[in-house]
Amino acid sequence: MNASANNLPQQLRMTSSGFTLIELMVTIAVLAIIVSIAAPNISNQLANQRVKSTTATLANALKEAKVESIIRRQNLTFTYNNNGTNTGSISIANISSHSYSAKSTITDSESKNPITFEPSKRVESTTYTICDENAAATPRQVSISKLANISIKSGGAC
Repeated sequence: MNASANNLPQQLRMTSSGFTLIELMVTIAVLAIIVSIAAPNISNQLANQRVKSTTATLANALKEAKVESIIRRQNLTFTYNNNGTNTGSISIANISSHSYSAKSTITDSESKNPITFEPSKRVESTTYTICDENAAATPRQVSISKLANISIKSGGAC
C-alpha cells in the first residue's frame, strides 16, 4: 500500500517533478510587467490622497477658527506655513495647530496670510489652492467667503 518514488516507473517520475526553470522565469516576467504598469497609478493615487488629506485638514482648521472666534468673542488669527521640506503647519492664534504632509503645499490667491476671523462671522475672502509635489495629482481649492462660509472644490493651478 505504501509505494515509494523508487518503485514508480521512470515516465511517471519525470512528469510529476514540478515546475521548470523556464516556467518560473516566464511567471516572474509577467509579474514584473504587471507591477511596472501599476506603479505609476499607485503613485498618482497616493499624491491625490495627500492633497485630499491636506484639503480636509485646512478646511477643518478654518472651521475651527471660525467657531472659536464666535465662542471666545474675539478676533482670531489663522496662519499656515509650508515649511519647505519639513511638515507644513497650520495655526489658529494660540489655540491649536495642525500639520500636513511636507509633499503638499498651500497657496492663497490673494496672499492674505494671516487672515483674521471676527466674532461677527466675518473674514477677508480668499481661496487656498492645495498642490502636491507630484504634478500628476489633481489640485483642490478651499474657498472662504466674507461671511466665513467654507467650500471645497477640485481644480486650480499649481
